[in-house]
Amino acid sequence: MTLSPYPHHSSPTDASPGPGDRRSVDATQWPDVARLPRSSRARSTIAGRLVRHAFAGLPLSVRLGDGTGKAIGLGGPRMTVHDPDAFRRRIGAGGLIGFGESYMAGEWDAPDLVGVLTVLAAHADRLIPPSLQRLRRSFLPRHPASLRNTPEGARDNIRRHYDLSNDLFALFLDETMTYSSAVFRALPGDASLLDDAQHRKIDLLLDAARVGPGTRLLEIGTGWGELAVRAAARGARVHSVTLSEEQRDLALKRVRTAGLGDAVTIELTDYRAVHGTFDAVVSVEMIEAVGIEFWPTYFRTLDRLVVPGGQVALQAITMAHDRMTATKDTYTWIHKYIFPGGMIPSLEAIEQITQQLTGLRTVRSDRYGAHYAETLRLWREAFIQQTDSVDALGFDRTFRRMWAFYLAYSEAGFRSGYLDVRQIVLTRTGDGAGADGGAR
Repeated sequence: MTLSPYPHHSSPTDASPGPGDRRSVDATQWPDVARLPRSSRARSTIAGRLVRHAFAGLPLSVRLGDGTGKAIGLGGPRMTVHDPDAFRRRIGAGGLIGFGESYMAGEWDAPDLVGVLTVLAAHADRLIPPSLQRLRRSFLPRHPASLRNTPEGARDNIRRHYDLSNDLFALFLDETMTYSSAVFRALPGDASLLDDAQHRKIDLLLDAARVGPGTRLLEIGTGWGELAVRAAARGARVHSVTLSEEQRDLALKRVRTAGLGDAVTIELTDYRAVHGTFDAVVSVEMIEAVGIEFWPTYFRTLDRLVVPGGQVALQAITMAHDRMTATKDTYTWIHKYIFPGGMIPSLEAIEQITQQLTGLRTVRSDRYGAHYAETLRLWREAFIQQTDSVDALGFDRTFRRMWAFYLAYSEAGFRSGYLDVRQIVLTRTGDGAGADGGAR
């Protein structure tokens, strides 16, 4: 079983960092970063030229640390490459994966990291010259077969991120321990209002799913239990499933603390193994972990589990359909270090699958991309402020730079419009069978 490079960490008794929660790690546990990758001189040279060409036409100010003092770009957020040779070599070997690894290794920095990454995300379609676009598929790495979201593979993929440490997540999340986009009453968001914004998001989903007294609710993806607690407080009977042992253990404790143990069950199981029927299903930012290969299975499972006329409320990160189809086979830095096996859908892909294979029909879709950008900003700022506490948990500098890059990278995706997040409400019509009759 392939897990995170960091040792598995047992669940804490609460959501607060504990003094005994330490692990011993160092940069050598990230061999891709501790050592420069193999890259031919030709690839490194070509990569260097492509980088210069791309930066020259962007609203950035990039200094390559070559002693000339000259900046590349049209002016804008500043980026300094401390080690141009290593930078070129990593990009030559791994493309954009190498770009992220170079940041993890400390080979480049930016005072406004989100600003730099937002520019790159906004111009993502133009970073590679049109004459070289046809070589894109042969140059970029493909998804490893080991990351397929089979029932066993999905367990491993989820553990690599969500079982890192409950204490780590508690350092930057709000008191609700909700790890998905909030919905603020007004923008920009404020850290003191993040828990209220998370409750607002949850309530919007529960309202959309018509959750109230007596509702039999299935939640796919438990998180740390806040939605289950809030649904049970409405009088619903909640069955929640997750693949994360860390999250399951803390969610159970939080349910018991709320006095709702009789109304909520939390099962460590795959969504495909759930049986029974439910009046409503809610799933928050879980579809991104399903994998494109299994989207039909996911929606057929929802169709099988919800009663006729029942509601399904999803919160899903989405991207434009043309971008999704262009990148669906590409193995990225996010896959390698943060969300193995993940894939962000388009709204069109969801519509096509549900209409062709299920009786689920979309009745509403609301966009909250700007709210996710603000949520990520607050998480990122809180994480950076907790440097000493992250160190005390035993995570090293490489990990801290990786996590800061991940949060900034994600925020930039929403600020640039490359990504969006939607609350999608579907209702099950008829007998649930789609055009091919296969949903049942």
